[in-house]
Amino acid sequence: MSTIMTNSPQSPLWRSPVTSSDRLLLEMQRTIVEGEIASGSKISEPELARKFNVSRAPLREAMARLERCHLIERIPNAGARVVKLSTEGLRALYQIREELEGLACRLAAENMDDHEIEQLRGLLDQHLTTQRVREGESYYQEAGDLDFHYRIILGSKNPYLINMLCDELYFLVRMYRVQLGMNGPRVSRAFDEHKAIINAIANRDGELADLLMRRHIAASRGNIELKLQQLGK
Repeated sequence: MSTIMTNSPQSPLWRSPVTSSDRLLLEMQRTIVEGEIASGSKISEPELARKFNVSRAPLREAMARLERCHLIERIPNAGARVVKLSTEGLRALYQIREELEGLACRLAAENMDDHEIEQLRGLLDQHLTTQRVREGESYYQEAGDLDFHYRIILGSKNPYLINMLCDELYFLVRMYRVQLGMNGPRVSRAFDEHKAIINAIANRDGELADLLMRRHIAASRGNIELKLQQLGK
């Protein structure tokens, strides 16, 4: 997964990494989100220091930041581990996501300008031409500006909402989406739901955009929950 940089002052995630801890954070976020470091696995600081070829100081700083974005958790008397993907965790996370992204859609319908909306339409066209969406095989969205949901959240123009959804919760949501929600029969339906959402935003119908996003996220949650049950997690 490539790191997408944006010059938007509202975009908290993709500032150019400055310190070794910044660079390490981006790489560890990627490996956890994509499952290279398995969910629920214990974290060994010496092993990670060797893996990423860093000293313990930037590693500990990066781990503290990973804890703040809910990718790792510390268990009393057991140390740190990668968060475990679970039905209970999914439900709690997606309850919040449904409410906040619905609000983001409503605000985007009020605050996105016509050019931003056309760029969002162009992003969907790009997804359709570069992925196997038509065949219902795969719908993988890169992080940041190539992520439909991320762009809508920025379009809300609400800095507090952006901080919650694009910083604090973004990578945990993405972890569920990437590992459990990017393929299967739901692919084409999810794409059509994206189109309906952008149409509502373009028509400045914030109430409809809110409703459609809530339904979209609820359907995604159901799809991921089914996969978790099938995996026995």
